[in-house]
Amino acid sequence: MTTALPPVEPALADAVTARMAVVEQRLRDAVAHSDALAGATSRHLVDAGGKRLRPMLTLLCGHLGDGAADQLVDAAAVVELTHLATLYHDDVMDAAPVRRGAPSAHELWGNQIAVITGDLVFARASAIAAGLGPEAIRILAATFERLCLGQLHEVAGPDEGADPVAHYLQVLADKTASLIATSARFGAMFSGAGPDVEAALVAYGEAAGVAFQLADDVIDLTSDAQVTGKTPGTDLRDHVPTMPVLLLRERVAAGGTAADAELLALLDSDLSDDAVLAGAVTALRAHDVVAETRARAQAWEQRAIDALGRLPEGPVREALETFTHSLVDRSA
Repeated sequence: MTTALPPVEPALADAVTARMAVVEQRLRDAVAHSDALAGATSRHLVDAGGKRLRPMLTLLCGHLGDGAADQLVDAAAVVELTHLATLYHDDVMDAAPVRRGAPSAHELWGNQIAVITGDLVFARASAIAAGLGPEAIRILAATFERLCLGQLHEVAGPDEGADPVAHYLQVLADKTASLIATSARFGAMFSGAGPDVEAALVAYGEAAGVAFQLADDVIDLTSDAQVTGKTPGTDLRDHVPTMPVLLLRERVAAGGTAADAELLALLDSDLSDDAVLAGAVTALRAHDVVAETRARAQAWEQRAIDALGRLPEGPVREALETFTHSLVDRSA
């Protein structure tokens, strides 16, 4: 299942949708394997579907040049396979039982096989990227390095004396925004849109990716479990730093109210009980740090929109603006 395109010119929508069908088949071909176990584990997340946000962005940005260029399909497959590879690893680290409505790979085959499968999928992404040329390989390697650094720094936390909020924003930039920027960049590169368009799309993707993840922090607290398929407050339960909690911690450190300190103590406590977690979610949801996080997401959204101002006017730019709004103003 692919993500819905934002409202765009019908001819553009039809063209991107048609190429997405080709990308879907390219993904399945890429993870096919003569080894039965490797084939089954590698197909797992491809078959589970998902929003396909990154390959769609590549194809959409490709229409700033030659949207029918053959290499765009492989470029779109590369960014989605890279994303899927990271999900295998993320689910092991987060002990996530479900991914995209299906049991996580580590739940089915164990942690070791899930990690190795993530490596296999990235190997397939690299093989396809090799056909796109040395510059594509260099960009993919740099992007994957940032994905790893983002995960590393999230686990390690900020250095003593460092600003936790700035550290968190850098984690978001590396873990999410880097691949979104590369997805948009590949669209420009392999459609011949030119270096100025490429640079604008990199700036756009970096800002849009941070906005997307800050919106996720709000959604984790305010979402309906029946819509998202996950329990609100999962990050709170696991004591994973998110922007609302970091902002609350910052207020308490600066001498906030007794109510702020009481809420922070609750969030730092054992939240394994569902009722306790629900109470913590309700309390944090009512605090204005959630509204502040939403405002920060909207500020990063505006940075992304501003970067699009460097692109030529037309249906692609309009579609990207609408797409950016949808990244922030969503419920899942």
